[in-house]
This record gives sequence, C-alpha cells and structure tokens, in this order.
Amino acid sequence: MARASQSPAAPRVSPPDLPPVLAPADPGRAVDLIAARLSLTGIADLAHATLEQCTITADADAVDLRGATLLDVDANDMRVASLSLRDANIRRVRITGGRMGTLDLSTTRIDELALIDVRVDYLNLGAAKGTDLLFSGCSIRTLDMPQAQLTRARFDDCRSGEVDPRGLRAKDVDLRGLDAAAYIDTNGLRGVTLSHEQVQLLAPALAAGVGIHVQD
Repeated sequence: MARASQSPAAPRVSPPDLPPVLAPADPGRAVDLIAARLSLTGIADLAHATLEQCTITADADAVDLRGATLLDVDANDMRVASLSLRDANIRRVRITGGRMGTLDLSTTRIDELALIDVRVDYLNLGAAKGTDLLFSGCSIRTLDMPQAQLTRARFDDCRSGEVDPRGLRAKDVDLRGLDAAAYIDTNGLRGVTLSHEQVQLLAPALAAGVGIHVQD
C-alpha cells in the first residue's frame, strides 16, 4: 500500500542560482539587470525593473520594486525603512539578515521565497499569491495576510505580535513555528496547521468565532 503523503507539505525552496562573477550596477526605474551587484542607499527607484541573478545589499530609506520581476535574487543585510515589492513577480528570492520597517508583498506573485533572520516591523502579504515560502528565525511585529493565497508556507522559530489572517486561503501552511501574541480573526486560520499548545491558547478565540459562550 502506498504511504500517504506527509501533511503539511514542506515548502520547496532552493537558493538563488547565481553566477560566479557579478558586476556592480546602479538602480534605475524599469532597468534590466542580469548578473549584477546592487548596493542601495537613500531612495532607490527600481519600480518595474527586471533583476535576474543579482545580489542586493541596502542601507536605505526606501527601496521601490513595485511591479518588478525578480528571478534568482539574493538580498543580504537589508536595512531599509520601506521595501515595496507590491504587485511584483518573484521566483527564487532569498532575504537574509537586516531590519526593515515595512516589507510590502501585497498582490505579489511569489514562487520560492525565503526570509531568514530578518526583523520586520510590518510585513504585508495582503492578496499575495504565493507558493513555497519559508520564514526562519524572523521577528515580525505585525503580519498581515488578508485575502492571501498561500501554498506550502512554513514558519520556523519566528515571533509576531499580531497576525491578521482574514480571508486567508491556505494549503499546507504550517504555523507551528510562529509564536504569535494575537490573531485578529481565528476564522481566517482555516486550513493552517497549528500545534496542540497553540490551539489551547487560542481556544477562547476559536470558541467565540463559532458562537460558543464559555462560562465557569
């Protein structure tokens, strides 16, 4: 008899495929960059750009990648007040280390994304469509996922103050490694995987969500 597949399925995340040599390059709106090394400062406008097999470091006020296409991009030590990837297309992107005030991934189409040891005040995944996402060792003050569609997403050793999952459509989304202080709407957790301890802590909110009155 065939063995049942393990659930939730783990994200299939691979490191970006980078060439051995990268050339330094300057940011630009709608620019096309291949095998480039970017060091961003101030306000960097890369809206609607295409970045393929690139590395990024930043100590910047704002990095605008709205509507951009990122393929095989490795970002390290991103110290940015605001990083916008709204409505972008990303595939095999890894962000390691650093601190961000806002990371906007709303309405983004994601195929393989890893966030490792990143501190984010506000992470917005609203209406994003994502497959194969890994969050490891991250501290996220506010995590918004309203109307997101996520498949094979996992949190390992992560913390969050507040999570908004309203309207989340989840398949193989593993939240067992997310230590969240509060969920805005537990009804939005349909389809996710939680630990027994997490369910016990959420029991009052889960009961209220289905109209159960709990009294001693």
